[in-house]
Amino acid sequence: MRKYLGVLAGAAALCVMSWAQAPTPAPSPTPAPTTAQAPAAEQVPAPAEVPTPTAAANPAPPPNYPRIELFGGGSYAEAGFFNAGHWAELPGWDASFGVNATSWLGLVLEGGQYFGTSKIPTGTPAPFPTCPDGFCPGTYPTFDVSTREYNFLYGVQFARRKHERWTPFAELLYGHQGVRGVATGGAATVTEVGTGRALVAGGGLDKKINERFALRFKADYFQTGTNFIDPGTSVRVNKKQDNFRFSVGIVIRNVHKKKRTLEDETQPAP
Repeated sequence: MRKYLGVLAGAAALCVMSWAQAPTPAPSPTPAPTTAQAPAAEQVPAPAEVPTPTAAANPAPPPNYPRIELFGGGSYAEAGFFNAGHWAELPGWDASFGVNATSWLGLVLEGGQYFGTSKIPTGTPAPFPTCPDGFCPGTYPTFDVSTREYNFLYGVQFARRKHERWTPFAELLYGHQGVRGVATGGAATVTEVGTGRALVAGGGLDKKINERFALRFKADYFQTGTNFIDPGTSVRVNKKQDNFRFSVGIVIRNVHKKKRTLEDETQPAP
């Protein structure tokens, strides 16, 4: 019994000694009081800027111009088709068909005719024969010749379509023409026919009536090179004639209208 009591007393003594030698835990630091902070304000994102349409983003649509133009009207020519030294005042008509490749360049086919009376000197009636050959006009110093002239031309037309109401243009045409003259003197009637080249250089102005119609005014230098048979040599002689003509008429246009798109709607005003 004493043996067991001694063992228990020794175990108790060891427990007391180990408790005495254990380190005392350091007191935990007390956190310093902090000032309460207000919650940060929530950042509101700025609205995104809407890009403004620019000319680079939305290029301007190409100019609207007529693809086809038909012209018809009256014409008046100051002409000397027989090289007689007298200007003949000849009325007539002028018509053309044009196809515009661009807003400023077009291809033109044109035709016209003039008719009236020309004055030929009685003393030098060429290209008509003289009086001893059986043709003796009864008037002096000139006699009348019933005149008809026709021409077929082709070329180019240059237009400046800067203003909507007025469109100035220039034209250069080349082609073929012919002249027929009939004179009566005494008991004889003589007919002279000549043909040759024709050159037209001039211009005019179109006044817009609406999208389909326009009024055209134009004036041209009209050069002809007609070859008649010389009565003295019976050989055809080619001579140049400098003439002028003035025309007024109506232009019928075929305008292709472009369908409006979303880009056209957002296009900024110029």
